[in-house]
Amino acid sequence: MNTKILQSIAGFFLLGIMIACSSDPMDELMVEESTSKELNLMTKQQIDQVILESLRTKGDFLWMEQSVELIYSALVLSDSTLTIGYKPASLDNANSRLGVDDLSDPAWVNASEQIKSTVLDVMIAQKSPRLRTNEELFQVNEFLPYIEVKVDALEVLKRLKNMGELRYMEPLSYQFNYELLNTVQEDARIVSSKGCSNDPEVNLPASDFSVISPNAKSSWNYPYMGINNAWSLSTGSGITVGVIDTGLSPSQPMMNNSFNSGASSGRTVEKFGTYQTGSWWWKRYDGPDDQCGHGTAMAGVIASPRNSVGNAVGVAYNSNLISVRGTEDVVIDSGNEKDGVSEALVLLGNRSDVRIISMSIGDVFSNSKVADAIRFAHNRGKLIFAAAGTSTSWTNWFGVIFPANMAETVAVTGIKEAAFYQRCDTCHSGSMVDFTVIMERGGTNNHPLTTANYSNDPAMVGGSSVATATAAGIAALVWARNPNWNRTQVLQRMASTAHLFPNRNSQFGWGLLNAAAAVQ
Repeated sequence: MNTKILQSIAGFFLLGIMIACSSDPMDELMVEESTSKELNLMTKQQIDQVILESLRTKGDFLWMEQSVELIYSALVLSDSTLTIGYKPASLDNANSRLGVDDLSDPAWVNASEQIKSTVLDVMIAQKSPRLRTNEELFQVNEFLPYIEVKVDALEVLKRLKNMGELRYMEPLSYQFNYELLNTVQEDARIVSSKGCSNDPEVNLPASDFSVISPNAKSSWNYPYMGINNAWSLSTGSGITVGVIDTGLSPSQPMMNNSFNSGASSGRTVEKFGTYQTGSWWWKRYDGPDDQCGHGTAMAGVIASPRNSVGNAVGVAYNSNLISVRGTEDVVIDSGNEKDGVSEALVLLGNRSDVRIISMSIGDVFSNSKVADAIRFAHNRGKLIFAAAGTSTSWTNWFGVIFPANMAETVAVTGIKEAAFYQRCDTCHSGSMVDFTVIMERGGTNNHPLTTANYSNDPAMVGGSSVATATAAGIAALVWARNPNWNRTQVLQRMASTAHLFPNRNSQFGWGLLNAAAAVQ
């Protein structure tokens, strides 16, 4: 959103508070102007520069390392919603325990009540206009230890900062200006709508696929990862993969009525939507249908059927699929997308049939609510793959993005078709990368095949996104071959059969995956 618009919204928000609290708007305006000067609120440009500097020097940005004044300024410049992570005051390493039914424990219940009581005390003392509405003051998550509240006083943050029950506090809806990340080309911008295209390739080069029975197109890059050879031993049968992305297109038969067709049978596809539009208590679910294209492309890479109509075949073409529309696009930057992804992770985490979660989405810095949900799913045994990052001009200096930079996820990036390891033109690399997938042709820069939003002509898809979906599909092949294994055993087999094992590379982890060797 335009900076001037954001500042106008912030100004309108503050003016609304003044009108609600005063019988004389002009007197209240003078008080508010004085308060703003006293608080020394930061501008959006100033906050974004702090974020940018942290990304450049640390590779991440954490709200809890910032001053309460900066956090409050970010609240004023967004929708004022504060996410508060809580824990028992006596518990130090609370994050590692998320997802083991702690929230029903009296200590956790008491921590939640302490947080709410502290916020309410300040609101009463400050005569917050929020107390005059009929809305619920707090939103308390059922599965994850966080509370959300609209904050209109800096004192709330000051009081929370000193509480032993506080894990984190973050502005839910503040959005960083991604254009600041571009350091080379002015027109090479990373924007929130990036990745939202998935049209069929009507003139697909014959060299970019092979035709396999009954009449499916197998992508040119599959042999590099031993995928075709692995199919003689495993096709992913009995394994359920959850994809958190932009949803599934209702116009692509392969991912709907024809999911069981050709050589694919006896499996299921389900669609959910956790992404919501609107704000606060007026949010509404926006459905499971893909309005971007990216989610359909990723689902196709993993589980498109081995069909008879000339469409692309997925890596694990007999696996079950659950598509969850958690985002509007590929960047988890809005408050609604953070909500959607968190809810999607809880949904899949609570499904006993789901073993693998694929996330070809992310953001340039961490979000604690989403991180809580990652840990929730991880602590329920899910194997979570996440994209290392895809961008343009800022690829040269930026490392692995969130949530691929978490210990609970498996980070995957894409490399070129070359004699040595060379990341794709838009892919990120770094010490947190675990595996690589070849997904960019050396001569043409063409990308792998997948199902388009519509049509039986395949589409092409690139970046670390397709590398991540491919890795998730390979994991399904390995797990189907060894259904009694746990997550650790599957991951160890994938690592021990990868190209660079046992020598982990500082940029590409264990290197290129080998599905044929992994299913032996």
